[in-house]
Amino acid sequence: MNLAQVEAFLILADELHFGRTAERLALPQPRVSRLIAALEREVGGALFERTSRRVRLTPLGTRLHAGWQPAFTQIRTALDDARAAAGQPAGVLRIGFTNTTGGDALTSLIHAFQARYPDCRVILRETRMDDVYAGLRRDDIDVLVSWLAVDEPDLTTGPAIDRRARALAVARGHPLADRGSVSAEELADHDMVWIPSLPKAFFDTLVPPYTPSGRPTRRTCITHGLHETFALVASGRVVHPTVTPLPLAQRSDIALVRINDLPDLLVGLIWCTAHENARIRAIAEVAATHFTCAVSETVP
Repeated sequence: MNLAQVEAFLILADELHFGRTAERLALPQPRVSRLIAALEREVGGALFERTSRRVRLTPLGTRLHAGWQPAFTQIRTALDDARAAAGQPAGVLRIGFTNTTGGDALTSLIHAFQARYPDCRVILRETRMDDVYAGLRRDDIDVLVSWLAVDEPDLTTGPAIDRRARALAVARGHPLADRGSVSAEELADHDMVWIPSLPKAFFDTLVPPYTPSGRPTRRTCITHGLHETFALVASGRVVHPTVTPLPLAQRSDIALVRINDLPDLLVGLIWCTAHENARIRAIAEVAATHFTCAVSETVP
């Protein structure tokens, strides 16, 4: 026995007509007949008297209807309440961010979200870049504010909330330090880092493995994070494609030189597809409406 049989029985008891019951259930009439027949076998007796002119409940059917109708109404009410609750972004929204994706845009997003949904409380959690998506997959956070360079089949990328211009971090005494800009083609002429802990899709976007003409770049120096990377940059051993502004690179021993032919990097929302809920959909909607003009006008 299943809810489809229960619902078919109760609607047929109300309509006393197989055709109208089928219409209300949006099912073929033979399917309704099979549901009722299966239920009668389960119960062990006839629930309806059927003639060519009418359908009516048997005494057994009347008894079953009296017992089931209140219970089924409670089930439907509880289901409707659950659906309504799932559609309302109340409760707690957990937002993760990294040490490179926090800032004004995230603050503006939170203010806009809380103004529209005051019953939803926002919790912020910093996420480590060396395992940036783990919190999403463990359901420790609902949504991650990070770089929209993602190639993960279980993750959904949402709207952008910020964009960052591309720049090359070099030592203050480096030959490129006094240049107004550099070309992405020049990346092949200098040693750069490889950070294995970063997601491959993001790292390949940040530090391209090839120049626009197809020359391989020299990602030869393995590091374990940005602090170590920028220490190597400051020493003159490597150059590092990055973004601007970036507080970690605001140092007196490092110069940021604009890369004039790489597209801006976008910061936006990422979430685990299987964990999507009303709160995630709500903040994605806020992000899409609140930041559309600011982001789209400047992205190449």
